[in-house]
Amino acid sequence: MRAKITYAVTALALIAYFVLAGSRGVILIQVGTPLTVALGAAVLVLPAVGLWFLWKNTQFARRAGVLAAELEAEGGLPVDDLERTPSGRIDRDSADAVFARRKAETEAAPEDWRTWFRLAVAYHDARDTTRARKAMQRAIQLHDG
Repeated sequence: MRAKITYAVTALALIAYFVLAGSRGVILIQVGTPLTVALGAAVLVLPAVGLWFLWKNTQFARRAGVLAAELEAEGGLPVDDLERTPSGRIDRDSADAVFARRKAETEAAPEDWRTWFRLAVAYHDARDTTRARKAMQRAIQLHDG
């Protein structure tokens, strides 16, 4: 729940920033000189790209949450039994061992979204967020058909 609140507060702050930046772009365009119109149009690009990125990221998080809820209802969520360092971080060797199992599961059933979901969690635990996101996107694709 804390992560959702943090995400919502961050999203609202970003939206406020986009509105502020967009309003400055509109003001520049309203001045009407060729230079200010060009600058205003350039300033409007940032909020547009930012809103698109925020929308796509929110959709991704929502869809991943749907998969997590479905997997939890089935009793198939991966158990967090990873070893931790004294500071509480996941031990890299422990994460690598779990990752090897998850990768083998996914190779054995490459069309099962559940294995891709668990592989995404293993990638995340191993601190490979790029591959974790790609694996989660694959799980979402397979789930949605």
